[in-house]
Amino acid sequence: MDEWIVNHPALFRTGLFGFLFLVFSIWELMKPDHVPFLSRKERWLSNISLVILNNILVRYILPISVLYFSDLVWQNNWGLLPALSLPISVTVFLGIVALDFIIYLQHVLFHSIPILWKLHRMHHADLDLDVTSGIRFHPLEILISMGIKFAAIFLLGVPPIGVLIFEIILNGMAMFNHSNIYIPERIDRVLRILFVTPSMHRIHHSIRREEYNTNFGFNLSIWDHLMLTYKDKFQNKLVLGLPYFRDTKFSKLNWMLAIPFVEEME
Repeated sequence: MDEWIVNHPALFRTGLFGFLFLVFSIWELMKPDHVPFLSRKERWLSNISLVILNNILVRYILPISVLYFSDLVWQNNWGLLPALSLPISVTVFLGIVALDFIIYLQHVLFHSIPILWKLHRMHHADLDLDVTSGIRFHPLEILISMGIKFAAIFLLGVPPIGVLIFEIILNGMAMFNHSNIYIPERIDRVLRILFVTPSMHRIHHSIRREEYNTNFGFNLSIWDHLMLTYKDKFQNKLVLGLPYFRDTKFSKLNWMLAIPFVEEME
């Protein structure tokens, strides 16, 4: 089984993605945190179509995958981690943690730099949060994110198995913390000491600027605690989305793709 995973990483990752998507989708139906603003039917077709479009673009625009690139980097001993000559288990662990911190910093940048925010706000314009929100990103943002990931792998020298584990964690946690699932407060309070939970990330999707500019983590919550961007309370009723993109037309694929080019009039 381990050999099959090594030889077929893309198939393994896709299969695990589909399994987790199914688990969170059923969980949302059986134990939702809140009543959705829009029906699944109105949003899922567009969000899932966007995922398919993004995967096609990444496959045909980028010459190699992150796993192939990480293997190239590792075989040539490029980057910081190979130079440290640590045990492979420690190297993999440090690589995963470092990549998670870089994703946190990237997220902060996409909120801080106006031109990047124009791309990222398509993710925030979703009027609801569910499992599909975690994979709803503009194609241009995906390509920039891939460039950052390639650079991080090159500089750090993360081994291929570390990159594969990180990609699985990143995709799984993005679906988990965007899901409309209920977790009892006493359990959630313990989980969010270390991990980003749905209730914690939901604040990040608030309509209020002072709330959506907090809780930037996707997997580990420690970065928000350390960088003082953590928030566990929201003001009044939590409304999701962005002020200018309240029209349901922005839930349709063509309008979603146009969001970076639409001028806000606040």
